[in-house]
Amino acid sequence: MPKCPKCQKEVYFAERVTSLGKDWHRPCLKCEKCSKTLSAGSHAEHDGKPYCNNPCYSSLFGPKGFGRGGGESHTFTSK
Repeated sequence: MPKCPKCQKEVYFAERVTSLGKDWHRPCLKCEKCSKTLSAGSHAEHDGKPYCNNPCYSSLFGPKGFGRGGGESHTFTSK
């Protein structure tokens, strides 16, 4: 029986949501930052943890703007 990556309890077929290559309980699949409940496929992943696409993932891991535009106006951070 697979274990939920959030609560580490067994996930039964009737309550399973598959996302990020793992089986989750529906209430356990939440954004790490804002705790919004996510649906499979409608979120982003960073270091194996789910985040809502907007605004959490974008603000945490997206490009950081500075200046007034142009090619040099964004920096990309990677981890």
